[in-house]
Amino acid sequence: MIGTIAKAQETIYPSVAQKGATIITHATIHVGNGTVLNDASVLFENGKIKEVGTSVATPSGATVVDATGKQVYPGLIVPISSLGLREINSGVRGSNDFQEIGENNASIRSIVSYNTDSKVINVLRANGVLLAHVAPLGDLIEGSSSVVQLDAWNYEDAAYKSDNGMFINMPSLMPRRGGRGFMRQQASDPVKEGLAKIEYVKKFFTEAKAYLQEKNHAANNLKFEAVRGLFDGKQKLYIRANEVKQMLLAIDLGKTFGFNIVIVGALESLQIASILADNKIPVILDNEHALPTTEDDDVDQLYKLPAQLKKAGVLFAINDANDQSKQRNISFNAGTAAAYGLDKEDALSAITLNTAKILGIDDMTGSIEAGKDANIIISEGDILDMRGNQLTKAFIQGRDISLDNKHKQLYERYKYKYKIK
Repeated sequence: MIGTIAKAQETIYPSVAQKGATIITHATIHVGNGTVLNDASVLFENGKIKEVGTSVATPSGATVVDATGKQVYPGLIVPISSLGLREINSGVRGSNDFQEIGENNASIRSIVSYNTDSKVINVLRANGVLLAHVAPLGDLIEGSSSVVQLDAWNYEDAAYKSDNGMFINMPSLMPRRGGRGFMRQQASDPVKEGLAKIEYVKKFFTEAKAYLQEKNHAANNLKFEAVRGLFDGKQKLYIRANEVKQMLLAIDLGKTFGFNIVIVGALESLQIASILADNKIPVILDNEHALPTTEDDDVDQLYKLPAQLKKAGVLFAINDANDQSKQRNISFNAGTAAAYGLDKEDALSAITLNTAKILGIDDMTGSIEAGKDANIIISEGDILDMRGNQLTKAFIQGRDISLDNKHKQLYERYKYKYKIK
């Protein structure tokens, strides 16, 4: 009977902590740093990777996972997401808690709004995503972001690295375009407005710096306290910017205050690739499957951009910012980059190790190396290819997690209804 095989989303529980040792054998292991090991094994215990290689011994009593003919990868990492904050994009306000009103929301912490019961989470896990960087949205100073692992009962369990970043939305300095390419009539000067907002941000950070240098405060300022990590290097400043002017202003902002900055979006980053490389500023490419920003660009410019940035020496990560796919196609975006000039292992790094470096968690995850968390996925074929991406197992911190999800359940439901075998 169908009742014996169907399971509701609510019965997909977080897994218990790993007990004993587990070894994955006879696998093709893509380490994540460009290295590929054939007929190799990876041994992990108590959530940590112990050994990786072609001559790893199987401990007595270990759980053995035979991965003959299969591909093993580090768990994929979404570099920017509103996962757990934004369930349904429009029409159901009660499912969304990703944005606050006002220009300055520095004290907003995205982690406390993260919903571990989101139906999207299990869909992402089935596509190989095991970690996500959850960030708020806003008008100017958006708030703090956190990295979460996708197998948890609540946000405290999910927190992988809390408040690791602060987000700001760099104002555009370009006039907005109206329908059919004509400029709209604007009552105000967008350049003047944009520069005024940037001055507001600088003034805020200047005042925050002075506040944080005081030994005693007459009263605590939550907004200033929220950016303490930017000044002591514990946080990075993620700046949403696509235009060259925006990115140059972002670089200037980072230099002015000594912040570690990351540029998010970066559609026109090729034009200043040498500046980004010289200043060691990483970028997160937010929307690869989009049209180019200028009429003179090749129609496939954004497909080629990862390979061009790699050649220029810019550290980058690849994202899937499409509102409909909600990051489940992140590996296929990396696959597109591989089809347009990026080495395939470099494309994998762009959604694993590179992302971990940018998020400041590369000491814990991002590659299959001894000492790191056992965040590992096993696929029947190429994880970057829609035809090959068929996950058979996934481990988060050594826990063997369920790959069931709402999509699979609906697929089985209607197979049963229409008696499809």
